Amino acid sequence: MKILVAYDKNTSFANVIDVAVKRAKLGNAFIYLVRTCSEDSSAQEIAELENRLKEILTDEFNEKGIQGEAHILIRGMTPGEDVVAYAQEKQVDEIIIGIKKRSRVGKLMFGSTAQYIILESHCPVLSVK
Repeated sequence: MKILVAYDKNTSFANVIDVAVKRAKLGNAFIYLVRTCSEDSSAQEIAELENRLKEILTDEFNEKGIQGEAHILIRGMTPGEDVVAYAQEKQVDEIIIGIKKRSRVGKLMFGSTAQYIILESHCPVLSVK
């Protein structure tokens, strides 16, 4: 089994990690820990993010016996498109994302990466608050 965990520093990621660890142990899964970046991100921002992803992978997954890889996606797509495309490329079986509560008007005005991933993904998406 392959699980893609989309990292977003703006959501409660601790809950996402807990759920991902439980799901990975149940299905003896391989974890793809990913984060999208815009093409205009600085080298320093990317390096800091890469270090953070490696830290999460080591501390939260590898130490618990879960194998995985960390990837930063810089491909000029919207975050939702990038996550869905990467999940399809890697043929993942499940995507786990963190969500934050938004009003209906907020979703209408600003759009929602989580909503895009849920609607467009080829596989089941588990959203965690």
